[in-house]
Amino acid sequence: MANLEDVKNVQPLADFDWDEFENGGKVETSKEDQEKAYDETLKKIQEHQVVEGTVISVDKKEVVVNIGYKSDGIIPAAEFRYNPDLKPGDKVEVYVESQEDKKGQLILSHRKARLQKSWEKINEALENDEVIQGFIKSRTKGGMIVDVFGIEAFLPGSQIDVHPIRDYDVFVGKTMEFKVVKINQEFRNVVVSHKALIEAELEAQRKEIISHLEKGQILEGTVKNITSYGVFVDLGGVDGLVHITDLSWGRVSDPHEVVELDQKIKVVILDFDEEKKRIALGMKQLTPHPWDSLDPNLKVGDHVHGKVVVMADYGAFVEIQPGVEGLIHVSEMSWSQHLRSANEFLKVGDEVEAVILSLDRDERKMSLGLKQLKEDPWKTIEVKYPVGSKHVAKVRNFTNFGIFVELEEGVDGLIHISDLSWTKKIKHPSEFTKVGADIDVVVLEIDKENRRLSLGHKQLEENPWDKYESIYTPGSVHEGTITESMDKGAVITLDEGGEGFATPKHLVKQDGTQAQLGEHLPFVVIEFVKDTRRIILSHSRTFEDVKDDYKPRHEHKAHKNDTPKIENVQAGTSLGDLDVLAKLKADMEKNNK
Repeated sequence: MANLEDVKNVQPLADFDWDEFENGGKVETSKEDQEKAYDETLKKIQEHQVVEGTVISVDKKEVVVNIGYKSDGIIPAAEFRYNPDLKPGDKVEVYVESQEDKKGQLILSHRKARLQKSWEKINEALENDEVIQGFIKSRTKGGMIVDVFGIEAFLPGSQIDVHPIRDYDVFVGKTMEFKVVKINQEFRNVVVSHKALIEAELEAQRKEIISHLEKGQILEGTVKNITSYGVFVDLGGVDGLVHITDLSWGRVSDPHEVVELDQKIKVVILDFDEEKKRIALGMKQLTPHPWDSLDPNLKVGDHVHGKVVVMADYGAFVEIQPGVEGLIHVSEMSWSQHLRSANEFLKVGDEVEAVILSLDRDERKMSLGLKQLKEDPWKTIEVKYPVGSKHVAKVRNFTNFGIFVELEEGVDGLIHISDLSWTKKIKHPSEFTKVGADIDVVVLEIDKENRRLSLGHKQLEENPWDKYESIYTPGSVHEGTITESMDKGAVITLDEGGEGFATPKHLVKQDGTQAQLGEHLPFVVIEFVKDTRRIILSHSRTFEDVKDDYKPRHEHKAHKNDTPKIENVQAGTSLGDLDVLAKLKADMEKNNK
């Protein structure tokens, strides 16, 4: 069906016989001429182009559109859902998908026509920097979806406004003005911005405001954003930053403790950079420095109360009033001289009492002490730990030469390895005790100036060598067990106490074999030295003739006038009571008679 305008454009055939037609005669024209005349009445259309058509009819399922072609196109009514007032006679744009399908039907699309036209409009808007309108359809990750000319565009959250947006949902369903800022032609992605529309105006305002700024100027602003490092304040078109350290004279761990969003606050301009458009603001500078209001009568030695606000390995910072802090160094936390971390004594939030050790009002520095709350234990060390007094100490650590122990906090002492046992030869203190164990000690010496105590453990018992001197006389025989064997000889633990030593040649048994570790055998004492706690033994002397083949280390070569020796022992000694010498003496007296 052709419309009226198309009928008006019909042109008569050039060789048509009108006289014959008017006289009622039959006019002969070929079919080809008739088709040619009909085709010339139709528009020339091409596939994949957008043309204008006229709505012929509208129902719930289809819309029939005439584009001046030999057949009308049928378009699903759903493509016109956005226009419920569509009626016959309305002009609409359609996209020619195909001049005819298998059934010879013209295939049109109104939706594709709109999209193609919309894409052209969007590209023109980007090229000409035009302002366009769009409808915000919904939220999406990172921003909003905006309908622009029927195309879905992306509006990033950062491009909605110059101020950070906290509630995106309030924008859904609104029609706003935008600028096209980016187009991806390949994927047909569009990015729009509302912020770009107002930035130009704000830039002019910003320049005007900055041109009138001065350091020290006090302004009122609105808190627009709070971060971990500070607060951004809107000064009426230009933003400034109050760094976290400039919020309060006291320590602030979180800016939310001081301000809240949208709060009106007064700030002072500390610095600004016109080129970088950075403005540094301060809040604490509007109030006097707390050190200026510190009690003028406060002095060294006074006691103060405060709260631990910062901890470090080397000490704790204590706030005694907002903005006034003192440092308690770890060395001032205990009289103990052991190096420890401050975290072992205090933690953030602790309420403490401390003594002022130093106070510098000009430098605004203060050092405090905890241990000064207690009396220095070394002040009266001679009273509590006099020489000869006995105590229980805690083993703290070892060295090759002894054991460091702690009698109480701040009072340490050293037990030399030689003062651990009268009888045992200890190579390392770990053989005797362990770290953390209790050990009985006696005070041997006090070095008050260097804060040192010399302690002993073996002195708690009587020196067994006083008793051994009368038991292990040279020539006497005693039972013992070989408890340690080495190349130079063996250590023998004697049944009556103490240890002796025998060289390999004195460990030969009567059958010619060598005495072994663990054997229990009789031994003859061939040397006893109390000062060096040395007992030299021999097993072989118990069964062989006594020969003068061993001389004690302290003896010199015998002279002619030396006292006669009996079995390598000077006559007239206590050995006269020994059975061997008694029998020898009796035989000599008998021979003399």
